[in-house]
Amino acid sequence: MMAATNGASMSTSANMTMEQKTARLLDFSIAEFDVALLDNLIATAYDNSSRDRSAANTALMRIQECPDLWTRADAILERSNNTQSRFFGLQVLDNAIRTRWKILPAEQREGIRNYVVGKVISMAGDDVSLKRDRFFIGKLNLTLVQILKQEWPHNWPTFISDLVGSSKTSELLCENNMHILKLLSEEVFDFSKDQMTTEKVKKMKESLNVEFSSIYHLCEFILERSTRPSLLSVTLQTLQRFLTWIPLGFIFQTQLVNILLNKYFQEPTFRNDTLECLTEIGSLSDLEPQYDLLFKQLFVGFMGQLERIFRPETDLRPAFENGSENDCVFIQRLALFFCGFFKSHIKLLEDKEHQPHLMKGLFYLVKISEVPDNEIFKICLEYWNLLAQDLYKNATEAKFSTGHGGVLNLAGGDGGMPGGGARSSARKYMYGPVLTGVRRVMIERMAKPEEVLIVEDENGDIVRETTKDTDVIAQYKTMRETLVFLTHLNCDDTENIMLAKLTLQVDGTQFSWNNLSTLSWAIGSISGSMSEEEEKRFLVTVIKDLLGLCEMKRGKDNKAVIASNIMYVVGQYPRFLRAHWKFLKTVVNKLFEFMHESHPGVQDMACDTFLKIAQKCKRKFVTMQHEENTPFIYELVEQLPSIISDLEPHQVQAFYEAVGCMLSDKGQGVTIDRSAMLSQLMALPNRSWRAIMDSANKSVESLMVPETIKEIIKILKSNNRVCNMVGSLFANQLQTFFLDMLNVYKVYSERISTAVVEQGEIATRLSLIRTMRSAKKEVLRLLSTFVEKSGPPEADPVAVAQGFIPPVLDPILGDYQRNIAGARDPEVLALFATIVQKLKSHVVNEVPRIMEAIFECTLQMITTNFEDFPEHRIKFFVFLRAVNSHCFPALFNIPPAHQKLVVDSVVWAFKHTERNIAETGLEILHELLTNVGSTPNVAQGFYQQFLLPLIQDVFAVMTDRLHKSGFKLQATLLRHMVHLVQKNQVIVPLFDPSTAAPGQSNPVFLREHVSTMLVSTFPNLTRTQISNFIDGMFDLNMDLLTFKTHLRDFLVQLKEFSVEDNSGLFQEEADEVTKKKNADLQAQRNAVPGILKPSEIDDDL
Repeated sequence: MMAATNGASMSTSANMTMEQKTARLLDFSIAEFDVALLDNLIATAYDNSSRDRSAANTALMRIQECPDLWTRADAILERSNNTQSRFFGLQVLDNAIRTRWKILPAEQREGIRNYVVGKVISMAGDDVSLKRDRFFIGKLNLTLVQILKQEWPHNWPTFISDLVGSSKTSELLCENNMHILKLLSEEVFDFSKDQMTTEKVKKMKESLNVEFSSIYHLCEFILERSTRPSLLSVTLQTLQRFLTWIPLGFIFQTQLVNILLNKYFQEPTFRNDTLECLTEIGSLSDLEPQYDLLFKQLFVGFMGQLERIFRPETDLRPAFENGSENDCVFIQRLALFFCGFFKSHIKLLEDKEHQPHLMKGLFYLVKISEVPDNEIFKICLEYWNLLAQDLYKNATEAKFSTGHGGVLNLAGGDGGMPGGGARSSARKYMYGPVLTGVRRVMIERMAKPEEVLIVEDENGDIVRETTKDTDVIAQYKTMRETLVFLTHLNCDDTENIMLAKLTLQVDGTQFSWNNLSTLSWAIGSISGSMSEEEEKRFLVTVIKDLLGLCEMKRGKDNKAVIASNIMYVVGQYPRFLRAHWKFLKTVVNKLFEFMHESHPGVQDMACDTFLKIAQKCKRKFVTMQHEENTPFIYELVEQLPSIISDLEPHQVQAFYEAVGCMLSDKGQGVTIDRSAMLSQLMALPNRSWRAIMDSANKSVESLMVPETIKEIIKILKSNNRVCNMVGSLFANQLQTFFLDMLNVYKVYSERISTAVVEQGEIATRLSLIRTMRSAKKEVLRLLSTFVEKSGPPEADPVAVAQGFIPPVLDPILGDYQRNIAGARDPEVLALFATIVQKLKSHVVNEVPRIMEAIFECTLQMITTNFEDFPEHRIKFFVFLRAVNSHCFPALFNIPPAHQKLVVDSVVWAFKHTERNIAETGLEILHELLTNVGSTPNVAQGFYQQFLLPLIQDVFAVMTDRLHKSGFKLQATLLRHMVHLVQKNQVIVPLFDPSTAAPGQSNPVFLREHVSTMLVSTFPNLTRTQISNFIDGMFDLNMDLLTFKTHLRDFLVQLKEFSVEDNSGLFQEEADEVTKKKNADLQAQRNAVPGILKPSEIDDDL
């Protein structure tokens, strides 16, 4: 009968439209749900070749949204022949349990519960269905756990005892019950934070603890009696989930550890699951001293069992590369066990009795660290970093305690009681042999630093790196820190290992690109961790060997790799280069050679390294050095055309920046004529510029040639890089082409405007127009850089404001205002923000003119929505903030309509969904109110027009869930504005006097106004709640901290906030904690010589 019904339904469904199928499935007046029709619809949705696939998916989404569809779930699960349909039915039931459980009648909840339990038992109790429907049963188990999260323990107190009881009736059921317990533990202890209330989680944890005895005895019973491998595996896995939270008595006062170590660890089938359990036990920390002996026994027992599997000296690399997947997982979990145990208990094993076992365990970990798997290595690396750091800290503290104890050594130390220096020294030497192995591993596996641009690709070719791998950069940072600590612990050992490996590279015994590179990266990473004398001895050998290797090896790829490594190493040792001029000069000349090397990446690295050296050793190039006739910069500038002849434009710009950096030094001993040297440096680009201008004087059309525009862009970029370095000295150079540059800007602006008028907005996408716009942007960037870097004596603010700014206004402002939105450059806003920030009151008279040109037209662009013109959006508010901070009087010299626009734009900013814009808006408003309060002639008019709407707007964002991160400033602003009124600093009426009651005052009016606003906005709040909130808000005795607490309490009462993650309201405190933690960490790092990279140290001499 069922088959006939299904056949008829399928026949009918073929003639139905998708809309009709959906309507039929959602028609609850039909007693029997058409499961066959649903099967047909789902089959269509999963059929990649069906034309109706998209429509079927849309129909399924509509059906799934039906709130009563869960009542059909049993029919779908029992009668469907389609696996996907059954999953669909289960998902419908799952959604109902998650979202509607509380509003379902008790009998329906019990019906669902009994159905799911019955289904689980029927399917899991049969061996055939357990294998066939494994994934479906897994999903069914999850649904049962969702019910448990709602019902257990209060409505289903017998669940654990029922589960344990049913487990003893069948091994099949027992196996599935273990899966359910595992899921329950994960839900309660791992995933509960965002899904259940704190109280609910607490009750579930308490219930699990109370009833764990029966669960444990079940696990113990299985482990002792069962022979079913799959049941034993899932029991071990479930036990592992429990071990993080169960009472310690179940671990240490039972036979559990003994069973795990002596029965299951030796069995290959269960070894990995057993090891996970042992890792959880071994990683338990911060326990009472009474457990110390038990941990020692666990470690000794573990080492004995492990030695039966393989010896500590075994090379694990072949076993890992050729072994099974289980072998690889075993090695990874072994790493986790050792690292977890050592992090928690290494000090326990340092006594004389357990030292041999500890050393053996650490040697195992060294061997594991050699395995060619980066995930395993990262596990080991984290521990080696902690150990090296701890030993360094220990040694440093001991050094100070013995170093400052005076003649009588009153601080203790070597001559005092056991401990102090002697103990620290003994500890360092105890770990010595292990640390030698760790040094070798670190050096052999050193990750690639960010500065290295040349890499070996998957085909074994040497290429230029195209993208930065952030994981590798983070790993390099950790390895670098570890190696620095290890070098401090034994500098000679690190040096000997490195030089021995370098010898094997030079004589060719172990030469390979990878071996040489990792060694060079390791050498570069320990910069600053040796004394100056040790560093000199070490580096002289390294650099000579690397330069000799470069001369000796043939082939472009070999030369590229060696060149890359030379450049990286020398770039990391500016202290050595500063102290040894001949080496510095040799290195720089070698870099000039590399600038002619055509291999991808070599020239880039040469220019980057040259810039890095210029920043750290700039004085050496502009002062007289031993056995030199003139400062090196003379020779450099003279040879410049030939040095840069093979470089790409971006490399030339880096070169100019490096020389500009040298010229920026005007310190002690610098006697060169910096202005004349700058003129000489810029001779080449100046000649090119002059040639272009000469051609333009004959025919302006020459400026429209694409190659000419690109040349102009290159010249402007080089000037920008130099200007950024030499600062105000650049005024002399800028004067040579300033007016010509503005004329070029004007010509390109007119051409772009004409093209837009003739062809519409599409003109802005044409190649020529885009290139002209790039040239305009470079003009704006150069002007911004010059203004930003200006200062006495060459570019005094008054001189810049009077001499450079007026000629800039007409061509740039007029062009910006006239153009269509798509052709306006955000760099214009950035330029004028910089002008206002830097020149402050010197340009206050120009601000109204600037605002007239850019304010309204930009506001129209950015207030249409929250997405378009993101660069204009950010730069506009930076400009507005600059005007508010530095030229505030100008805001009231603009028309009243524009004043309102200013306030509206600030409100619009702090309502923005982009966090940085919203916070900028709040900061501008705070500064604006502060400035208004200190300007009596504008304050009352401002308050009368804007204060009430501003209070409403700040309230609006504060009670909006999307703006929680701005709570600190929202609270500050609200308190400021309310207290202005409460302190009677607002003397003009905020209300309409003609309709107000006699004697009405601003404080009384504002209280009533806010109260009415809150009652209408939040009907779920009582009058008492609102009254209490307003009393606190108007309390002048509340400091800001108390006021914020008062606001938070109110917000959490709101319906909108009570079910949300409210951590954003506490962001300020969280940020403070993070900031302090980072500052403490940075202070600790700064105290370790070599931990900071040379580029992070401010010693550029």
